[in-house]
Amino acid sequence: MDLHVVDTHAHLDMSEFNSDLEVVLARAAQAGIKTILTIGIDLKSSRQAVELAQRYPGVYAAVGIHPHDAEGATQEDISQLETLAKSPRVVALGEMGLDFYRNTSSRDAQLRVFAWQLELANKTGLPIIIHCRQAVQDMLGILSRWSSESATVGPEGIIHCFNGDLTAVQSYIEMGFYLALGGYIGYPSSLSFREIIRDIPLDKLVLETDCPFLPPQQYRGKRNEPAYTLLTLQVLADIKKLSVEEVASQTTANARAVLKILA
Repeated sequence: MDLHVVDTHAHLDMSEFNSDLEVVLARAAQAGIKTILTIGIDLKSSRQAVELAQRYPGVYAAVGIHPHDAEGATQEDISQLETLAKSPRVVALGEMGLDFYRNTSSRDAQLRVFAWQLELANKTGLPIIIHCRQAVQDMLGILSRWSSESATVGPEGIIHCFNGDLTAVQSYIEMGFYLALGGYIGYPSSLSFREIIRDIPLDKLVLETDCPFLPPQQYRGKRNEPAYTLLTLQVLADIKKLSVEEVASQTTANARAVLKILA
């Protein structure tokens, strides 16, 4: 099969890839994962994401501040993100959002830094990569208000690691978001969620790894990497009862549409 698949969420700057990143990228390309979005979680990793995107063809960057890193973030940090976002290799803002599960940062800090980044998205017109864990109702309210006033032309962004119900599916889609699925859809614990996946329109789905985290079932306990997007593709094709080629073609078209990339 000659596939062109997009991994819409990777963290290639992390130490797990320090010793063999070029091998990892070659393995991904051989598997058909020819476009990868590497995601920033703070200023340092955002800078590294841009550097990686400038160095490697097929790699693009998103810059942002993760909710875990919101405590202590300042508006000067947002200004620096704005500067980074001017790179032609930056195609999105994020990973941003809310995480009320771990609460590594206070809720006030998370909400404040998220609001700042949504303002930056309005200013730049870039799509956003959303992290949401145990904060769905807050997230839907915030994004509903924001999207009604958003300056973004086209899709608003991607809901990373989506695992919500059909009500959330409908709400996100109506606001202009795509839903990203990763290796976790193949976990035994995701059996009931697969019923929801069957009802999500294929033209609203994209694929991701969140590597080095959340490896597919076959690699639980090991490092995740972009090549494993192919395994999630196969699981999604099985759930949808469609060919791998059809699912690859549509999810890649979706990723290109939201990230406004042709490669």
